[in-house]
Parts: sequence; structure tokens; C-alpha cells
Amino acid sequence: MPEHTKISFNHRKDISDYSDLVEILFPGNRNQQHAAACILFELKWTDLLIPNLANLEPKYGISRRILQRTRAKLSRLGLIEHVSYLNSRYGGKHGWKLSTRFERALNQLAQKCAGFRDTKISSKEKELILVEFTNSKRSTRDSNTKASIEYQQ
Repeated sequence: MPEHTKISFNHRKDISDYSDLVEILFPGNRNQQHAAACILFELKWTDLLIPNLANLEPKYGISRRILQRTRAKLSRLGLIEHVSYLNSRYGGKHGWKLSTRFERALNQLAQKCAGFRDTKISSKEKELILVEFTNSKRSTRDSNTKASIEYQQ
């Protein structure tokens, strides 16, 4: 069975440290898991910004491609962020740091999911319209797919 390459979240999995977190974020790719663990470790235990993550390549034996792909995914997720030298909060310094964006997004998601259970703050009619809207998007996509298949033949 092939390994999954997308985030693999299971609500029953116990996350005790960031090694468990990187297994969830990079399932099936031990190289990226190692690179992510190294990035998170270095950013956690430094008081300053890390100007260049390329220093991690020889230090931990990570290839440039793996490091860049891992850094890009961690950045897209909001776990790490790049600070520009134009940012006045950091006095002209630039580099990478741990971010709170991922944490805030998860908190917003948790609040939204809790709100889904509350029938007092929602309208049944509005939500029925949303269900019909998603159905129309689905049927439009299916008809576009069929049309493109017929066109190709």
C-alpha cells in the first residue's frame, strides 16, 4: 500500500512532541520529517532570527531540495515565517522564526466546528441554501468534466 503524502490527521493520535507533529505533517517521507524536526528544533532553541536555513544542510545532513520543500510547507502551514529586514519590530534584522499563524488558524477552526453544533446561532433555511449551492457546484463540475471528455474524444 502506498504511503500518503498529504497531512494525515487522526483525532485518536496522541501528539506528545514535535516529532509526532512532523509525522502528521509529512507522512511517508522520513527525509522531510527529519528536516522539519531539525528546522523546528533550531528555531525553538535560538533567541535570534535564523537568517539562512541553508546552514542546516551540512549540520544535519539534509539535501537542499528536501530542506527547501520542507521549509516551504512549514511556511505555507504557518508554523514558521520569514521576517523581512524592513520589519521595524526586529530592528532591521531578517530571518526565519516560529510563527503563531498555525495556532490561530487551528483555534478559529475549533471555534467554527463548535459553532456548527449550536443550532441557536444558525438558520436552517440559510444552511439548506448552502447545501443546494454545494450541490450545484458539484453538478457543474461533473458536467464540465463530461464535456471535456467528450471534446477530447
